[in-house]
Amino acid sequence: MEWIWYFFLYSAAGFLIEVAYARLMGLKKRDRKCLLLLPLCPVYGVGALGILLLPEPVLRAPLLLVPAAAAVAVGAEYLMALFYEKVWRVAFWDYRAMPFHLQGRVCLPFAAAWGLLALPLVYGVQPLARRLAPLLPPELLAGLTALFLADCVCTGALLRRRGDTDALRWYRTVPLWLRARAARRRSPPDAPTRRPAGGQRSESA
Repeated sequence: MEWIWYFFLYSAAGFLIEVAYARLMGLKKRDRKCLLLLPLCPVYGVGALGILLLPEPVLRAPLLLVPAAAAVAVGAEYLMALFYEKVWRVAFWDYRAMPFHLQGRVCLPFAAAWGLLALPLVYGVQPLARRLAPLLPPELLAGLTALFLADCVCTGALLRRRGDTDALRWYRTVPLWLRARAARRRSPPDAPTRRPAGGQRSESA
C-alpha cells in the first residue's frame, strides 16, 4: 500500500518539477500535466519507484546510485513514451533537438539530470515519505486510486480521439468563459420596443 502512495507522491512532485522547469526556461507550454484532471506526471512516479527498488548496496553508495538511477529513469521514460505514443497516440515530450537522443524519447542530458535527482530522492525525500505514509488513511488511498484510474480512462479516450495533448488544457478556457459571462452582465439590457402613438398597430394594413 505504501508504494502506491509513493507513486502518487513522486508523480505529483514530477508535475511540480515540470512546471518549474517550463517557467524557468521560458517555454511556451508551461502547464505540463499528463492527465485530464489530476496534476500528475506518472513517468516520474514510475521512475522513482524503479530507483527505490534498486539493491540496497547501490542505494547506500552515491557513486553507484547516480548511474544506476539514470539507467532506470531512462528505461522508465522510454517505456512511458512508447505507451503514450502507441496507446494514447500522443507524445508528451520530444528530445530530437537535444544531443545524444534515442528516437526523441530519451537523451543523455536528461539522463544525467535524472541520475542527480536520485540523490535528494533517496537521501532526503524518501526517508520522510517512509515515515509519513503509514499515517495516511487507507480510505484516502482507495479514493485517490479510483480517481486516478478513472482519470486515466478518460484521458486515454480523449487523447486517442483528439490526438493532441492540448486537449488536456481545458481549464484555460474557463477564464475566457468567465470574462464573457461578466461582459454580458455589464452590457445594458435591450431597450423596450416603443408602440406607435394612438394605440395603432405598427404593421401595415
